[in-house]
Amino acid sequence: MPSVRHPLLISRSIVIAALPSAVFSVLADPHRHADFDGSGTVKNAVSGPDRLGLGDTFKTAMKLFGVRYQIVNTVVEFEADRRIAWCHPGKHRWRYELEAVDGATRVVETCDFSTSPVRGLLLRTPWPRWNAEGIEKTLPRLKALVENGA
Repeated sequence: MPSVRHPLLISRSIVIAALPSAVFSVLADPHRHADFDGSGTVKNAVSGPDRLGLGDTFKTAMKLFGVRYQIVNTVVEFEADRRIAWCHPGKHRWRYELEAVDGATRVVETCDFSTSPVRGLLLRTPWPRWNAEGIEKTLPRLKALVENGA
């Protein structure tokens, strides 16, 4: 899984043996996010539509460093079966880009800190590394979930 060479854009990719529409249907359902999250922070969707669209919001139950909290995310990029991204009030974005490749789908997940008002501070913390590690665990979980039709 290659990474993008920019310290504020942490990306990894994987190929999933499914059509983009099948992958996108999982990504666009906020109630499924805990099923493939590899960071261990996403616990479940508290509220939100069954299928996200541009401008939609959803609330997620989270747990970080033993502390439980809820966060509201807003869909800020959306192209059905191609791209979806959401951000929270801190303006960090989580983006998934899908590309059809030989009957399968290449998925690129990016944690984008470039829109954060504290991006300079983030570079001096372990957050970029932690997010890379989370993505490296998330993508195989997403692959298994979609390929097994769960």
